[in-house]
Formats: sequence, structure tokens, C-alpha cells
Amino acid sequence: MFTGIVEELGEIVRTTETGGDSALVAVRGPLVTSDARHGDSIAVNGVCLTVVDVDGGTFTADVMGETLRRTALGALRPGDPVNLERAAALNSRLGGHLVQGHVDGVGEVLSREPAAQWETVRFRLPAALARYVVEKGSITVDGISLTVAEVGDDWFSVGLIPTTLKLTTLGARGVGDPVNLEVDVLAKYVERLLGDRVAGGDR
Repeated sequence: MFTGIVEELGEIVRTTETGGDSALVAVRGPLVTSDARHGDSIAVNGVCLTVVDVDGGTFTADVMGETLRRTALGALRPGDPVNLERAAALNSRLGGHLVQGHVDGVGEVLSREPAAQWETVRFRLPAALARYVVEKGSITVDGISLTVAEVGDDWFSVGLIPTTLKLTTLGARGVGDPVNLEVDVLAKYVERLLGDRVAGGDR
């Protein structure tokens, strides 16, 4: 479990195909590897990956073909920056919201509108995820916990403060770039519970 508060802007070192529709990804991140061990979880652009090895300030993780297909990780190349966050500890503050690191879909940057103290960014929203996104609700974009400013049938927008623009990948994302999206898991649980009640005739 994560909080969507990016700890470090890391970098893809290399991606090695391992056969069987999978890859081994090496990521440089001195902060997140400072206490990392085999088996630990680290979110890379919002995707929960399991550490298999740590070498200095670089960790490696196995990435299954399913993950490469369903997220934007497959498009990353050596040198690309990535948002990194270690799994939350039970005694840590919940600065963002509950984030699983399980990407629900891939969106796309539609537009950017700079302002004096912030920037409004609009993203394409896959149709299957639209019902989970509400104005003033939470959404995770490339591992960053953000508050939805506006939402349409197939898009949503957020306001990014200077800190987010400077310390995460969203500062350099251009129109057309893909982003990993994870909707608020609470919305999915509510939908399931209400669906079961309706199906059972409970009003």
C-alpha cells in the first residue's frame, strides 16, 4: 500500500527482456534504495514492483507481460525519469490517499494551461474508469495522489502546484504522453457493495 506522495524522482537504467513475455527493469533511486531489501515493494510511476536485487543506488524488479501491456511502463526507455515511492509504514502519515499500486488504465495528457502559481492539466479518461472519478475526489496519476478539479465524460483535470511540477514527472509530460491511472479503491468497493445489494433485492 502507498500514499501517492512521491519520495524521489528516479531514472530508468535499463530494461532487459527475460523471455516469456516479461522483463527485468533496473531503476536508479538512491533514496528509496537506502533501506530496500529483496522482496520490498516500490511504486514506479504508480506501479507496485517487487525488489529482486539492490546494487548501490539501483534496484531491479521483474515486470510481467501483463503489467507491460496494461500500464505505460512498457514505453519507458533508459534515461526516462520515474516517480518512486516506498510502501507506506503503518506508523507513517497518510499525506495523500490509499493507493494500491495496481494501475486501472492508461490515460493521456490532453492539454496544459499554465497560470501564475499553478498549472491545470487535462487528461483523457478511459470510459471504463469514468464512473469512479468525481470532482474533488482522489485519483493517482503516475503514482501521484491528486485531487480532481473537473471531470467530463472522457476527461478530467487537476491543478498542479510548483512542488509537484518540479519534483515529479508531470512537470515534463507533454500533450499526447501516456500516464498510469489508478482510481480511488474506495469507489470500487462501494460499487461492488451496492451492486450486491441491488442484485439481492435489498433496497
